[in-house]
Amino acid sequence: MSSVPQIKVPATYMRGGTSKGVFFRRQDLPEPCQAPGEARDKLLMRVIGSPDPYGQQIDGMGGATSSTSKTVILDKSEQPDHDVDYLFGQVAIDRAFVDWSGNCGNLTAAVGAFAISGGLVDPARIPENGICTVRIWQKNIQKTIIAHVPITNGEVQETGDFELDGVTFPAAEVEIEFMDPADGEGSMFPTGNLVDDLEVPGEGTLKATMINAGIPTIFVNAADIGYTGTELQKDINGDADALARFEKMRAYGAVKMGLISDIAEAASRQHTPKIAFVAPATDYQASSGKQISSNDIDVCVRALSMGKLHHAMMGTASVAIATAAAVPGTLVNLAAGGVERESVTFGHPSGTLRVGAAAEEVNGEWTAKKAIMSRSARVIMEGQVRIPGDTF
Repeated sequence: MSSVPQIKVPATYMRGGTSKGVFFRRQDLPEPCQAPGEARDKLLMRVIGSPDPYGQQIDGMGGATSSTSKTVILDKSEQPDHDVDYLFGQVAIDRAFVDWSGNCGNLTAAVGAFAISGGLVDPARIPENGICTVRIWQKNIQKTIIAHVPITNGEVQETGDFELDGVTFPAAEVEIEFMDPADGEGSMFPTGNLVDDLEVPGEGTLKATMINAGIPTIFVNAADIGYTGTELQKDINGDADALARFEKMRAYGAVKMGLISDIAEAASRQHTPKIAFVAPATDYQASSGKQISSNDIDVCVRALSMGKLHHAMMGTASVAIATAAAVPGTLVNLAAGGVERESVTFGHPSGTLRVGAAAEEVNGEWTAKKAIMSRSARVIMEGQVRIPGDTF
């Protein structure tokens, strides 16, 4: 029987937006885990408590949801005119797998604060009072993100009165700019179309908008798949047949987007693409009991992450929603009224969110210039996380 002692790894547990994750400075990781590979993945999985056949992550820091099974590794940036390199790992709950294929927009809100407090930002760039602009290089998708972090008396200000639906308590507002947010190489619309016919066995041919912005996302009309766009987690996540339908749509959409070559590959690429469904603005009751009026939103959107309906909305999917809404003729734009717009307020299971986006058509190709949203972040715990010494 193994009796190897546990080791301690400096770490910080943070909320960013409507997600939580364990944050590390790369230099604080055990040396074998500072580079990509099996050792790093094993360490992160053990920290989070995966793989867990019970699906609860009881023996780790994870919270048994896609929103809380997350890890972040930060380092001083190697890119010119950037402060910090941000690498995101989405840890599978019941399988031995860390997905590095995309970004987490929600946790991005915490990256700037962690970078400042962790000594990764030049002190000369941090004001005594005011806003510190942190230039983030998102390594997963090779994009620039700008975080505007409030500073009070030389330290990150975390408390405030900014309220974010999906988060219980108010906090300080952090504005995030996703620059050139098209995710990956090639066209923002990888098929060349704003709306495609997506053939899914058992579902027929569905109208779909497939976009690379923020994170690769597939949008379908709620009505086409038997939903209203006002569903909450309880309406979908307990229905195994419904989840299987969404996963099949996601897999066939991933093939059509060129992200995978065969639908079987979708099982090992759960983080991307996302699958979402849209509907015109409708009155509904959010999961908190709050009444959402159709007069206060432009469109209803529901999205799945790691095989389950998200309790609010992923930050990167919010970028995809806003960018698609800014392009006339997409399903998101049509559901939002079909008008030209530079921002969209959408209804999600926990409430509403407003996101600004700028897109333009150049030589017949649509390009996303940037997307802007407000989030909040807070340190929940900091110190050392322990894992068995023979983990990696």
